[in-house]
Amino acid sequence: PAAAPRAAPSGSRVFASPKARAMAEAAGVAIERIAGTGPNGRVVMADVQTAIRDGVPSSVASAAGDDTSGLARFFPPFEDVSVSQIKKVTAQRLTESKRTVPHFYLSVDVRMDRLMDMRKSLNGALQSDGGGKISVNDFVVKASALSLKKVPDVNASWMGDKIRRYSKADISVAVQTDLGLMVPVVRGACGLGLSGISGEVRHLAGKAKDGKLSATDMIGGTFTISNLGMFGIKQFAAIVNPPQAAILAVGAARKEVVKKVDGSGYEEALMMSATLSCDHRVVDGAVGAQWLGAFKSYMEDPVTMLL
Repeated sequence: PAAAPRAAPSGSRVFASPKARAMAEAAGVAIERIAGTGPNGRVVMADVQTAIRDGVPSSVASAAGDDTSGLARFFPPFEDVSVSQIKKVTAQRLTESKRTVPHFYLSVDVRMDRLMDMRKSLNGALQSDGGGKISVNDFVVKASALSLKKVPDVNASWMGDKIRRYSKADISVAVQTDLGLMVPVVRGACGLGLSGISGEVRHLAGKAKDGKLSATDMIGGTFTISNLGMFGIKQFAAIVNPPQAAILAVGAARKEVVKKVDGSGYEEALMMSATLSCDHRVVDGAVGAQWLGAFKSYMEDPVTMLL
């Protein structure tokens, strides 16, 4: 039988395709530790996907190693739980983000009454046709994509000596799984209707929970949404997912007493808090405020998402 491919010896030159290098860098995987199956041992994209799935040492050493100080004896009995490759990559990227990205945060309260009425009506029609239900998060994805189109300075990345602005909105959606946090990408979300977004999110979330996401499912997003509303969280701030310039954190809808628009009194309303975390190198405060204003407008008047 043919010999199994081996990773390149330490310090030697690694031959890899440009796409494989980009994928490995985005995933935080040390490409010199990947066994290449291409011509002459060249590392190709399939090799990187396999490494991400099966696990290889990260390209950055862990900041906290084994307990060598002897302090463990002062703590109660404990169990050390091994960390999956996905969790290692997530930890590395988020630590890098908080260390190198100058974050700032903007929050807004969104009135959800009209959206919930429209959702109920749409789901009633879809149910009679045998279709799947549209979630609140599907509206959030659609509103975010349209807001990126309206305020394109947020749909961008810091590239060191330039800012890269993207022509389409590819929305990353955070999904919690048994293996750790995964962030599959809904590509071309601006061009998808609510039912199209719903079907794509459902498909990607199912693959994530089954551990069947490929590297190409998770690489290339231009903006991320993290929704903890289903856990009853009112408000939180998320960490920017590099090289993206912003991430939206969405909380649960809640009932509040608010003043009527005409000032004639008070009424009960369904409200939702959303917080935009921004990379200040790319997004200025005013630009972030414009984006949140657009998002709030789409969510509070959801018919405009269908125009």
